[in-house]
Amino acid sequence: MPFDASFSPSRRSLVQAALIGAGAAAVLPVHAQSARRKPGRSTDTVRLGWGRGGLPLLAKVRGDFAKQLARDGIKVEWIGPFPNHAPSLQAVTGGSADFGFGGSTTPALAAMLAGSPLVFTQFAVVEPRSTAIIAKDGSGIDKVSDLIGKSVAVNRSGLGEFLLVAALEKHGIDRSKVKFVYLNPPDAGPAFAQGKIDAWSMWSPAVDIARAEYKAHDVFFEGRDLDFLIDFNSFVTTRRFSEENAEIVRAVNAAYAAEAQWAGAHALEAETLAQKEAGYSDAVRDQQASYQRRWEIHGVQDTAFLQKFQKAADWLSDRKILPQKVAVKDHLARL
Repeated sequence: MPFDASFSPSRRSLVQAALIGAGAAAVLPVHAQSARRKPGRSTDTVRLGWGRGGLPLLAKVRGDFAKQLARDGIKVEWIGPFPNHAPSLQAVTGGSADFGFGGSTTPALAAMLAGSPLVFTQFAVVEPRSTAIIAKDGSGIDKVSDLIGKSVAVNRSGLGEFLLVAALEKHGIDRSKVKFVYLNPPDAGPAFAQGKIDAWSMWSPAVDIARAEYKAHDVFFEGRDLDFLIDFNSFVTTRRFSEENAEIVRAVNAAYAAEAQWAGAHALEAETLAQKEAGYSDAVRDQQASYQRRWEIHGVQDTAFLQKFQKAADWLSDRKILPQKVAVKDHLARL
């Protein structure tokens, strides 16, 4: 549990002195510290993971998010940047962050199945979807069937892996005919640039940067070629934090929902802020802005969304991307 700096030894001395000055004979009650806090929280600080894209980045650089939480007496600390969801999840599990950075549901489910005490607090569906399998121009890889005998970089149990599995299945290709190379994005990018892998299954903005800088093209584009959603954006915390700080979780959810609404209404401004952090070209920024992304927020009590999520989780486990079946309802924060 984070230390409550608001109740320092010096402050305690001042309070006790005031009581003595007023003729009070009793010492400060043991429960005085917790009484200062609102119900539904055991801390006044929340540590949020962020990466170089998505809602947490916008929330961090714009500042409105922290201001909204400050009105509830909650201080925000940003932890990161994280290159992808797996290390963000590890930070939450290890206690160096309270929330993940809003990444893919698939690695989150994998971590939960492995025993991490994580729960989902909120979900986001981003449309249009822009994850893609790409290959370099002139590589001879122009369609999914051209991947047979080739190596494709994916992140294990993540967005990249499931998209490749879905692409092969749609085109009737056994996955054993393609070499899956498990690399996290910081390693996959250089490997793709240097020709050590033949193709890369990746999300925005890295996939857009690769198209521009490495002269790559789409082999399979999620928003065009995949007929259903298998993976979603998600925010996670530990079960203990959600139980001890339900008020903070609700406040964080509301602030991210407000950020999502702003991002959907200010596409170019949002992409320009992301560009400044990631340092990519204007051409990539303009490509990102052209998507005109919309963020749909879904809570953990949204039964219609949860049915879709469960169907997606079953699809992933049936194809061994997740090691076993998982009941989504068992991994939700109770708010």
